[in-house]
Formats: sequence, C-alpha cells, structure tokens
Amino acid sequence: MRVESSIYEIKGKELILRNPEESDAERLLSYLKTTSRETPYLIREPEEITLTLEEEKEFIKGQNNSEHNLLLIGLLNGEHVGNCSLMRMDLKRYQHRAVMAIALYQKYAGLGIGSIMIEKIFSIAKAQGIEQIELEVAASNQRAVALYQKLGFKIFGTLPDNMKYKDGTYEAAYWMMKKL
Repeated sequence: MRVESSIYEIKGKELILRNPEESDAERLLSYLKTTSRETPYLIREPEEITLTLEEEKEFIKGQNNSEHNLLLIGLLNGEHVGNCSLMRMDLKRYQHRAVMAIALYQKYAGLGIGSIMIEKIFSIAKAQGIEQIELEVAASNQRAVALYQKLGFKIFGTLPDNMKYKDGTYEAAYWMMKKL
C-alpha cells in the first residue's frame, strides 16, 4: 500500500516515514541482518536472511502494490533507522483486524522514533477502516512491552515457548491488541 511521506522533527533532526523504493533494497537487506544480530527478540537468526537483492526488490514492489499490506521505512537525516509494517488478511471476517510489526536499529531506540512510527500506523489503519491492531512481542522485551502499553495496547494472551534459541532456551511471547 502506498501512502504519502510524512516528516517529523526529533531533537532537531528530520525524520521521514515513507514507503521503500526498489533502490532501498540493499539497505533493507542490511537492516534485516543487522537488527537480527543486535537483539534476540526478532524471529529470525541472521543466517536465515538469504534473500537476494532481486528478491528484496520484488518484495518491496509487492508491498507497495498491495491493498492490504504496508511497509514504511524511517530515515533520520537521511540515515535508515528502522521499519514498521501493517498486514491485513484478505478475508471479509478479518477485515477489521491487522497485525503490526516494528524494529529499529538499537542505536535509535529510545529517541521517540518508535512511537512516531506506531502513531503513523494507527492513522493509516483508521483511514483503512481497521478497528484493531495486534502484535506479538517477546515477553522479556520489557522496553517494547512498555512502549506498546503506553500507546494503548493490552496483553491478551501469552504464548509459552514461542521461540527456541540456539542454546536450547525458550522465549515466551505476549499477544497484544489495541482497539482504534
């Protein structure tokens, strides 16, 4: 889904939220690899990111042409800081629901960028007639859980042993929802 770019100010710097272009494919692949190394809270191990540049370009094109999916990238003074997405199923009984995902490079966490990205997602979702947004978050990711709760999400379920790490330990996840 294509949306208009938005510009915000954060600590004297310009934050742009926009759809990615095919020319962003290389930076998005790098982002996936880096963020999956920086935190244990994402669903992929770095070595599982095997998309080629062409496959990433096709993914971007598909997201931008989709009626139900949205991908936004954040650029702070031109530097890529993270992504957020909104995914809605194409089933009539589920049209009121969408799933949100967000991840930032760790060095940009805590600056308010995540809040701005999520508020933008809320605005777009409302305009699309979406009534509730859902997300899954690692239960031990206290910083993210606190952010989501601050923005109105409520925990409505726990998935024990949701992820299994290389060392054999498990991570539970919260399923969270916000009514718009």
